[in-house]
Amino acid sequence: MLKEKMKVALNKQVNAELWSSYLYLSMSYDMADKGFHGFEKWFASQAKEEFEHARKIAGHIQAMDGKVALEPIAEVRQAWNSPKDAFEDTLLHEKKVTEMIHFLYELATELKDYATVHLLQWFVDEQVEEEETARDILAAIQKIEKNEAAMYLLDQKLGNRA
Repeated sequence: MLKEKMKVALNKQVNAELWSSYLYLSMSYDMADKGFHGFEKWFASQAKEEFEHARKIAGHIQAMDGKVALEPIAEVRQAWNSPKDAFEDTLLHEKKVTEMIHFLYELATELKDYATVHLLQWFVDEQVEEEETARDILAAIQKIEKNEAAMYLLDQKLGNRA
Protein backbone atom coordinates (compact mmCIF):
# COMPACT_ATOMS: atom_id res chain seq x y z
CA MET A 1 0.00 0.00 0.00
CA LEU A 2 1.26 3.46 -0.88
CA LYS A 3 1.87 5.96 1.85
CA GLU A 4 -0.21 9.10 1.36
CA LYS A 5 2.82 11.30 0.66
CA MET A 6 3.99 8.92 -2.10
CA LYS A 7 0.51 8.60 -3.59
CA VAL A 8 0.13 12.37 -3.81
CA ALA A 9 3.56 12.77 -5.39
CA LEU A 10 2.95 9.99 -7.93
CA ASN A 11 -0.42 11.47 -8.86
CA LYS A 12 1.30 14.80 -9.42
CA GLN A 13 3.70 13.01 -11.78
CA VAL A 14 0.85 11.33 -13.66
CA ASN A 15 -0.57 14.77 -14.35
CA ALA A 16 2.87 16.13 -15.29
CA GLU A 17 3.31 13.29 -17.80
CA LEU A 18 -0.10 14.05 -19.29
CA TRP A 19 0.88 17.72 -19.56
CA SER A 20 4.10 16.61 -21.30
CA SER A 21 2.02 14.61 -23.76
CA TYR A 22 -0.13 17.68 -24.40
CA LEU A 23 2.99 19.82 -24.90
CA TYR A 24 4.48 17.43 -27.46
CA LEU A 25 1.15 17.15 -29.24
CA SER A 26 1.12 20.95 -29.52
CA MET A 27 4.66 20.88 -30.91
CA SER A 28 3.56 18.23 -33.40
CA TYR A 29 0.69 20.35 -34.69
CA ASP A 30 2.90 23.41 -34.93
CA MET A 31 5.57 21.54 -36.90
CA ALA A 32 2.84 20.30 -39.29
CA ASP A 33 1.65 23.89 -39.74
CA LYS A 34 5.22 24.84 -40.67
CA GLY A 35 5.55 21.98 -43.17
CA PHE A 36 7.99 19.90 -41.10
CA HIS A 37 6.14 16.60 -41.29
CA GLY A 38 9.02 14.49 -40.01
CA PHE A 39 9.31 16.70 -36.93
CA GLU A 40 5.52 16.49 -36.66
CA LYS A 41 5.68 12.69 -36.54
CA TRP A 42 8.56 12.70 -34.07
CA PHE A 43 6.69 14.97 -31.66
CA ALA A 44 3.44 12.98 -32.12
CA SER A 45 5.34 9.81 -31.19
CA GLN A 46 6.79 11.62 -28.19
CA ALA A 47 3.29 12.66 -27.12
CA LYS A 48 2.18 9.01 -27.21
CA GLU A 49 5.23 7.96 -25.21
CA GLU A 50 4.52 10.54 -22.50
CA PHE A 51 0.90 9.38 -22.34
CA GLU A 52 2.16 5.83 -21.80
CA HIS A 53 4.45 7.08 -19.02
CA ALA A 54 1.38 8.53 -17.29
CA ARG A 55 -0.43 5.21 -17.68
CA LYS A 56 2.55 3.30 -16.30
CA ILE A 57 2.64 5.42 -13.13
CA ALA A 58 -1.16 5.35 -12.81
CA GLY A 59 -1.10 1.57 -13.11
CA HIS A 60 1.45 1.40 -10.31
CA ILE A 61 -0.72 3.61 -8.10
CA GLN A 62 -3.67 1.29 -8.70
CA ALA A 63 -1.60 -1.87 -8.19
CA MET A 64 -0.55 -0.46 -4.82
CA ASP A 65 -4.22 0.07 -3.85
CA GLY A 66 -4.15 3.81 -4.48
CA LYS A 67 -6.55 6.02 -6.37
CA VAL A 68 -5.48 7.92 -9.46
CA ALA A 69 -6.49 11.58 -9.28
CA LEU A 70 -6.53 13.37 -12.64
CA GLU A 71 -6.46 17.13 -12.66
CA PRO A 72 -7.14 19.68 -15.41
CA ILE A 73 -4.28 20.01 -17.86
CA ALA A 74 -2.73 23.46 -17.85
CA GLU A 75 -2.40 25.35 -21.11
CA VAL A 76 0.69 24.71 -23.20
CA ARG A 77 2.55 26.88 -25.66
CA GLN A 78 0.99 26.78 -29.13
CA ALA A 79 3.78 27.87 -31.49
CA TRP A 80 7.55 27.83 -31.85
CA ASN A 81 9.70 29.89 -34.16
CA SER A 82 11.44 26.87 -35.65
CA PRO A 83 12.33 23.22 -35.03
CA LYS A 84 15.40 24.52 -33.21
CA ASP A 85 13.19 26.54 -30.87
CA ALA A 86 10.98 23.50 -30.25
CA PHE A 87 13.95 21.28 -29.44
CA GLU A 88 15.47 23.88 -27.13
CA ASP A 89 12.18 23.76 -25.22
CA THR A 90 12.18 19.96 -25.43
CA LEU A 91 15.60 19.70 -23.81
CA LEU A 92 14.68 22.16 -21.06
CA HIS A 93 11.45 20.30 -20.44
CA GLU A 94 13.14 16.90 -20.26
CA LYS A 95 15.66 18.26 -17.76
CA LYS A 96 12.76 19.44 -15.59
CA VAL A 97 11.10 16.02 -15.84
CA THR A 98 14.40 14.42 -14.79
CA GLU A 99 14.42 16.59 -11.67
CA MET A 100 10.85 15.52 -10.91
CA ILE A 101 11.70 11.82 -11.32
CA HIS A 102 14.76 12.19 -9.10
CA PHE A 103 12.59 13.84 -6.43
CA LEU A 104 10.17 10.90 -6.58
CA TYR A 105 13.02 8.40 -6.39
CA GLU A 106 14.45 10.13 -3.32
CA LEU A 107 11.02 10.20 -1.69
CA ALA A 108 10.38 6.52 -2.39
CA THR A 109 13.81 5.66 -0.97
CA GLU A 110 13.17 7.78 2.12
CA LEU A 111 9.80 6.06 2.64
CA LYS A 112 11.36 2.62 2.02
CA ASP A 113 8.80 2.05 -0.74
CA TYR A 114 10.90 -0.46 -2.68
CA ALA A 115 8.22 -1.31 -5.23
CA THR A 116 8.05 2.36 -6.23
CA VAL A 117 11.85 2.64 -6.20
CA HIS A 118 11.89 -0.24 -8.70
CA LEU A 119 9.33 1.50 -10.93
CA LEU A 120 11.18 4.79 -10.74
CA GLN A 121 14.52 3.23 -11.68
CA TRP A 122 12.99 2.58 -15.10
CA PHE A 123 12.06 6.26 -15.33
CA VAL A 124 15.55 7.37 -14.21
CA ASP A 125 17.03 5.34 -17.06
CA GLU A 126 14.37 6.61 -19.48
CA GLN A 127 15.20 10.22 -18.67
CA VAL A 128 18.87 9.68 -19.52
CA GLU A 129 17.70 8.52 -22.96
CA GLU A 130 15.17 11.37 -23.31
CA GLU A 131 17.73 14.06 -22.57
CA GLU A 132 20.38 12.47 -24.79
CA THR A 133 17.96 12.22 -27.73
CA ALA A 134 16.81 15.83 -27.37
CA ARG A 135 20.41 17.02 -27.04
CA ASP A 136 21.51 15.05 -30.12
CA ILE A 137 18.68 16.31 -32.32
CA LEU A 138 19.23 19.89 -31.14
CA ALA A 139 22.96 19.60 -31.92
CA ALA A 140 22.15 18.33 -35.41
CA ILE A 141 19.73 21.19 -36.01
CA GLN A 142 22.28 23.74 -34.83
CA LYS A 143 24.82 22.40 -37.33
CA ILE A 144 22.50 22.45 -40.34
CA GLU A 145 19.71 24.93 -39.64
CA LYS A 146 20.77 27.34 -42.40
CA ASN A 147 21.05 24.52 -44.98
CA GLU A 148 17.54 23.82 -46.30
CA ALA A 149 18.53 20.55 -47.99
CA ALA A 150 20.11 19.24 -44.79
CA MET A 151 17.06 20.31 -42.74
CA TYR A 152 14.88 18.48 -45.25
CA LEU A 153 16.94 15.30 -44.76
CA LEU A 154 16.78 15.59 -40.97
CA ASP A 155 13.02 16.13 -41.21
CA GLN A 156 12.74 12.96 -43.31
CA LYS A 157 14.92 11.01 -40.87
CA LEU A 158 12.84 12.07 -37.85
CA GLY A 159 9.70 11.03 -39.72
CA ASN A 160 10.98 7.44 -39.68
CA ARG A 161 10.66 7.19 -35.90
CA ALA A 162 8.83 3.99 -35.04
